[in-house]
Amino acid sequence: MSPLSAKSFRKNLVVCSAFFTCLLALELVLASCNSSTPPNHVVVSSPGTPGTQANDVLTYHNDVARTGLMPNEAFLTPANVNAQSFGLLFNLMVDGKVDAQPLYVSSVGNHNLVVVATEHGSVYAFDADTGTPVWQTSVIPGESPSDDHGCSQVTPEIGVTSTPVIDRNAGPHGTIYLVAMSKDSSGAYFQRLHALDLTTGLDLPGSPQTVQASFPGTGDNNTAGMVVFDPGQYKERASLLLLNGVVYTAWSSHCDIRPYTGWIIGYDENTLAETSVLNVTPNGNEGSFWGSGAGPAADSSGNIIALQANGTFDASLNAQGFPAQGDYGNSFLKISTTNRQLAVADYFAPANVQSEDSTDEDLGSGGALVLPDLMDNQGHTRHLAVGAGKDAHIYVVDRDNLGKFNATTNQIYQDLNGSLGGAVFSMPAYFNGVIYYGAVGDTLKAFPIAQALLASAPSSQSGNAFAYPGSTPSISANGTANGIVWAAENTSPAVLHAYDASDLSHELYNSNQAANGRDHFGAGNKFITPTITHGKVYVGTTNSVGVFGLLP
Repeated sequence: MSPLSAKSFRKNLVVCSAFFTCLLALELVLASCNSSTPPNHVVVSSPGTPGTQANDVLTYHNDVARTGLMPNEAFLTPANVNAQSFGLLFNLMVDGKVDAQPLYVSSVGNHNLVVVATEHGSVYAFDADTGTPVWQTSVIPGESPSDDHGCSQVTPEIGVTSTPVIDRNAGPHGTIYLVAMSKDSSGAYFQRLHALDLTTGLDLPGSPQTVQASFPGTGDNNTAGMVVFDPGQYKERASLLLLNGVVYTAWSSHCDIRPYTGWIIGYDENTLAETSVLNVTPNGNEGSFWGSGAGPAADSSGNIIALQANGTFDASLNAQGFPAQGDYGNSFLKISTTNRQLAVADYFAPANVQSEDSTDEDLGSGGALVLPDLMDNQGHTRHLAVGAGKDAHIYVVDRDNLGKFNATTNQIYQDLNGSLGGAVFSMPAYFNGVIYYGAVGDTLKAFPIAQALLASAPSSQSGNAFAYPGSTPSISANGTANGIVWAAENTSPAVLHAYDASDLSHELYNSNQAANGRDHFGAGNKFITPTITHGKVYVGTTNSVGVFGLLP
């Protein structure tokens, strides 16, 4: 069997999930056929060997700071990521749209696992190196995925939308936490938080937990002075955050269909008991969290850093400069989690916050990124975060003093207007002192940081632009070397791009380069974030995950 036919056969293997045992044996045969050296040598020297925990991607954009950086990639380099030696290995076929970022867990038994959740309400674990199915489960048994509520944002069905989070030390074998939306035969809607055993996909004791919440206020959907969470009015678009033993969920609406308000709800990761509830528009409306799939970030002090969508902002401030009614619509938020209780500790709202709300020009279309500690030109350590939304400003905030609200000027660490060529429906990535942004209709741009200040002009940019929704880049590197920026393009077919992190004008690879559509992997899907680890790249589509790596 030639190497080419072996590769083609490997692609088809994943379709045959019914022949699980057979697939394992056939994979060993393929490894032998694809090499002139003994199979043991292939296993020892290839990225297919079960990896270490340093290779794990257990949460959205790799870490709670949401940097998007995989710093331990030893196999993929700017020298070998090209159309001659790198390409599509196989597709992992699933039963619905993959809106959540695939997650990766190394050395689970004899497998490196890639975990994939779908809008059909299914969760899969595949052998990340061979594509062999390990397990599959439905998290909505006896029910159906939710309909799309007449909203085109997540359509035609809503099951698992947000990226799960994994704690490999929780439960007997490691635990996957995720939220699933469903509808029963009577038409009632449910949101449930699940804790699945990593090795079987089965719910652990106490799972699932039905999401129910209320909060003092007179805003949308209030009863007797309490705003009530209505599961049918929300979807869990923002990725989950696991912080200090608590799983935090943040909720978005179906388009702008009221009634809805801005909820963050925490659950104990061991018991799934609710720990705390915060509503950030309790006496108003709207102000949700979605971030184009990005999850709330967190800093080393245990604060949640998040961008809130447009909604009621109370410009009447109390003596401490906070909205008197607790309505923070369209704000950059710092939320304390002290004693597992959620409370707004600080915020920044643009001077034109109310006009932006009235035109749906919300900050919450993008995701926040927490930067590492940086030294300014006075020798002071700065604790910064960065975010952008529909107004195309790059906002850099000082987490020790976000700036609050001033009706005449933005009292903020940095406000870069004009640096991006379009609105932001994505989030940036960070590597080696550089922020990478991909706005709508804009090129992918690199903004270096010097003396704790973000450059207003890019040091390099890609040769191609990205149509809606732009791009959320991910980065692979080996320490500070071999930096590669990866970005998915929402076209049909979808395109995976790889750029030299030191110069984005140098495109190393894209999946349209090989002849005869060799690397085409499916139709594009918006808000897709590539996962890179252990010699492979995993990219979601409308019905699969494309797996790229070094060719045989």
